[in-house]
Amino acid sequence: MAETYRSMRALERTASTSRVLNLAALAVKHAGNPEHLAKPLFVAPALNAAVILKHRLRANEIGTVSTRHRTATKLIVPFERSDLSLGGRSLFVGDRGWMESLQELAGTTYELGRDAGVLEALDELPSLDPFLLREHIKRRGFEVSETHFEISQGDLEMMQAFVSTEISRLIDLAYKGRTSNEANTGRLVEALLSSRNDERLEPLRMTLRLEGDSYREGIFAWKGFLYYKWVLNSLWPKLREVLVELMKVKTVGPRDYEHENLVKTMKVKLHANIEQQVKAVADYLRVYDGVFMELTKDGNATAFRDFLLRSPEMLVALGEGTGVVSHIASFWRFRFPKGKPLEANVAELLDILQDFESGLGGDAPASLAAA
Repeated sequence: MAETYRSMRALERTASTSRVLNLAALAVKHAGNPEHLAKPLFVAPALNAAVILKHRLRANEIGTVSTRHRTATKLIVPFERSDLSLGGRSLFVGDRGWMESLQELAGTTYELGRDAGVLEALDELPSLDPFLLREHIKRRGFEVSETHFEISQGDLEMMQAFVSTEISRLIDLAYKGRTSNEANTGRLVEALLSSRNDERLEPLRMTLRLEGDSYREGIFAWKGFLYYKWVLNSLWPKLREVLVELMKVKTVGPRDYEHENLVKTMKVKLHANIEQQVKAVADYLRVYDGVFMELTKDGNATAFRDFLLRSPEMLVALGEGTGVVSHIASFWRFRFPKGKPLEANVAELLDILQDFESGLGGDAPASLAAA
């Protein structure tokens, strides 16, 4: 039986972030949009108005969900899609009996094959950001309306200033000689980051020499690179703190030499792997920066256009890498708030280190299983 979930008021204005996919908000926003209704993420209407979370499993939840990670995918069907504060019923993908609970939430008249497949695809991802989500869903063969892949309003507001700085030189190039109103950077950034086609971007489309589907694909990819640059730019100071604190965190309570030595070994390995992951993500963004520089400095629109249209694989790698390090930074600060002692018992610290290492694609030492 699905459980009741009542801590949803904070999600009210969220559409999609790295942790939350708020289909309930999108269902309300696009209630009159025929494309949104014609190509839903889920077939069952109740599921297509759900809230999906990447949820850090609590101690009492471990063992009930079939996952090798400490982060699970949680689906919540609200009692009222326009008022999340009323709560809803939920399940974990991979939980014992989750298919029976899903059938109950979806309604007995709906076949679960496709909808269960979509949930399993979402469960494979470290993040629910719209760019990684869109490419992964396409790879898995599901045809879904673009209206399901939007940057959240909160993220949009925080991205505005960063994106304005990033693309100001291109705006100067594309809108040269036009009125100040047409070339208003703030309005153009708003139009670029919007999920709708906007005629204000026509000079930009002409500069990039994009048409039809290529234009839509290219603009979506470009938004993806800008999004990941913004995320990494915001994330890096937090990751630096994690890297410093990781080597300082102490174990407390009962412990022995073997476990203490294991903690030290894992801390060193994890430190190196986090740095390696950040470097890999930064290297992808440097490739983007290089072709963008060709466009704005040398006027090479063809190279930038071709790069955008060939970039889905890179966007997936960027999304996966960014999602993993974002999880590390956010959970570390949640567990070790600033000003609080940097300490944990051996079992908990090993569990945290193992979770981080697993997310980065590494395997825990064999001795950890024995521990």
